[in-house]
Amino acid sequence: MTAAVFLENVYKFYNNVPVVNDLSFNIEAGEIFALLGPNGAGKSTTIRMLTTLTKPSQGRIEVGGYDVMRQRTLAKQSIGVVLQQVSVDNDLTVWENMELHGRLHHISNPQRQRLINQWLEYVELSEKRDDLVKTLSGGMKRRLQIARALLHQPQILFLDEPTVGLDPQTRRRLWEIIRDLNKQGMTMLLTTHYMDEVEFLCDAFGSTKPGRIGIMDSGKLISLGTLQQLRSAHGEGLVMKQLGVSDVGSDGARSWEYLFFPSLEAANIYLNEAAR
Repeated sequence: MTAAVFLENVYKFYNNVPVVNDLSFNIEAGEIFALLGPNGAGKSTTIRMLTTLTKPSQGRIEVGGYDVMRQRTLAKQSIGVVLQQVSVDNDLTVWENMELHGRLHHISNPQRQRLINQWLEYVELSEKRDDLVKTLSGGMKRRLQIARALLHQPQILFLDEPTVGLDPQTRRRLWEIIRDLNKQGMTMLLTTHYMDEVEFLCDAFGSTKPGRIGIMDSGKLISLGTLQQLRSAHGEGLVMKQLGVSDVGSDGARSWEYLFFPSLEAANIYLNEAAR
């Protein structure tokens, strides 16, 4: 079966520096896949290449079975995109933003109106349909971006740090929307640097299968697996220990020591023994 997303030996260079460095992985249809890593790891550049916004310097990328270089239009038709920057038009109403997007995708009436109503209701914005976007909160704007990205019924949804800058309650609501879409069969790739976000979205709870997590650093994929596989490989228990004054760094901050344990029980045993 053809993978929904396929990357093979992908590079992206800026000024001869590899921002994405020999990246290879695939995503199955219906899977949720999270790219985790610090700022500057190459996550956003990867998602921009997958969504045809940036050309790869080298390597092969297929999305929805289409080559993003040679079949760019077909690839774009099969995807929905929610970028971390707010991209909805502030001077239009909620409904006008959806209407414009539907017309750009040549969705005819009455199907267009049915889909607009369906997705605005899904993201709980029906009552705001006639409000200018500039009057919405940050969380509402992000939900509108999701509704707009789903309007043309894409096969694959890309989300680039979808909850960055949002308050905890709004983040949680967006997590629920994202996981519910995946349970309905939507293939999803999201980038984030929040561990709790990955833990919530890629857990096997309520899903036919757990999501997978790819960890990026300095443009490279350094680890890949399910949440449980990564926990088994790297440990479920973590003890953080602040070192003494003699270990103060050049910036005046005291260093930390990180101790990993195969289970939380083992970490607790260590803490109890250290407290004696």
